Amino acid sequence: MQVLLADEYGFCFGVERAVDMVEEALNEGEVVRSLGPLIHNDQEMDRLARSGVATISEPVQIKRGETAVIRAHGVTPEVQKELETNATKVVDATCPFVTRVQRLASRAAAQGRNVVVVGNPEHPEMIGVKGYAPDHAFIIRDKSEVASLPPLTRPLVVSQTTIKVQTFLDTAEAVKAKTEDGVEVINTICSATKDRQEAARALAGMVDAFYIIGGRHSSNSVKLLGVCKEQCPKSFLIETVAEIDAQDLTGVNRVGVTAGASTPEWLIKEVVGYLEDLGRQIENELALEK
Repeated sequence: MQVLLADEYGFCFGVERAVDMVEEALNEGEVVRSLGPLIHNDQEMDRLARSGVATISEPVQIKRGETAVIRAHGVTPEVQKELETNATKVVDATCPFVTRVQRLASRAAAQGRNVVVVGNPEHPEMIGVKGYAPDHAFIIRDKSEVASLPPLTRPLVVSQTTIKVQTFLDTAEAVKAKTEDGVEVINTICSATKDRQEAARALAGMVDAFYIIGGRHSSNSVKLLGVCKEQCPKSFLIETVAEIDAQDLTGVNRVGVTAGASTPEWLIKEVVGYLEDLGRQIENELALEK
């Protein structure tokens, strides 16, 4: 059984930057508190917790003498001000791609325009973006929700950084069809998200089974699963090797592997190594049967 890795996988720039910033604060001896999980990967969060990073759920839980970390998803301006008031230091690890969406939304709102953001309204990134244009922004999941929007004023259409490209494009076209009032469309999908999806799609057509390593709460990992299933029905989203069922690999000659943007390299190596060992084991069993 051959194990093939997608050309693009694992930590994106924003996640790697956030982890590096936290580890730098730890090395300086700071008491580090992350507002919400720094990234959507339980295994990496467990590793960081063992290094001294605590996760808090509300800004009120931070106090003087501590370092507050704004995770890669970003927060609303109000939350950031509260952290700056309560903490001794604030490390803003918001992904630069997310910061761009925040600034675009803020600028459009200041011009009296509406902002249509294609994404999951419950996702932390979208909650943060909404805070930059609270009275002007509408968060919608896809084109099916465009009809429910009110009349729009010179709308700006942007996206959550981790959604599927086609979902964004289809929704943008639906907004254009709804209003003739100067629609501006800016694709704010993270290039890493796009690259990982394209690499996964290309590999999925070449394999018999596919494993996507990522957290179940990770938007980009879930999107990768959807992309892979389009080409390879036997695709699975897993968090660790413990979730791999050897029976799923019966008759499989090639297995593909990719990983979400919050999945660390050490976890990817564990899964690939396990699959390679499993392949050798299956090969030996077949040899004995002969």
